[in-house]
Amino acid sequence: MKVGFLQFKPVFCDAEENISILSKMIDQSESFDLLVIPELANSGYVFVEKNELEQVAEEIPSGFFVEKLEEIAKQRDGFIVSGICEKKGNKFFNSSVLIGPDGYISTYRKIHLFDREKLFFEPGNGPFKVFDVKGMKIGMLICFDWVFPEATRILAIMGIDLLAHSANLVLSYCQTAMLTRSVENQIFTITANRVGTETNGDVSLDFTGLSQITSPSVQRLAEADKKEEVIKIVEIDLEESRDKWLSERNNIFDDRRTDLYTRLLDIQ
Repeated sequence: MKVGFLQFKPVFCDAEENISILSKMIDQSESFDLLVIPELANSGYVFVEKNELEQVAEEIPSGFFVEKLEEIAKQRDGFIVSGICEKKGNKFFNSSVLIGPDGYISTYRKIHLFDREKLFFEPGNGPFKVFDVKGMKIGMLICFDWVFPEATRILAIMGIDLLAHSANLVLSYCQTAMLTRSVENQIFTITANRVGTETNGDVSLDFTGLSQITSPSVQRLAEADKKEEVIKIVEIDLEESRDKWLSERNNIFDDRRTDLYTRLLDIQ
């Protein structure tokens, strides 16, 4: 399987310019089976007023941004996971969409909202889902979801080979933590992060870049630097993610002591 990430700097509240940037970058890339694009790729991130979301958020799947992604996926005969600012009725969601050569497939709404996102977005309520991408099983999470290992573990138990992780990271340690997510679940991960500084009024954030693809053997198979706008694609062997044995006698799922984990559900 050929999988990759796209790292770029979205233009705030300009979906047309953002899809133009993405289209040009993807036109120049090699072929891919799956490409992951950052969180809120249609809109940018630093909102200070609700009316800014009104300008750029869109219904899924009928909106402009999704329709353009559908065109790209069909043209490239590949699957795309992209972050998107979603509107549903009078509510807004920080979402990711899965698009394939035949069009829109599904939406994931971010469950764990970070900091000021709580001022604008509703949290998603799942459920976690697994999708088939040319025989590869994938799941989707968004940015701060990485802090909660239960989310990735549930998807791993459900059978994913790869986690598609769209992000707008400002904390400095996610990329290291994703190596742990890979080894503890024996899966590949793709973290597609954005770059640049975004300022809106008195609010300014610096995004960390460093998009990466990690493997079950704790390798970074591809990584970007902190500033470049780039697509990187690698080939992965799904047999590596489907072998859950760490040693002759240790299977990461069979060795779980679920009888001792019930307190995870009891403690509120």
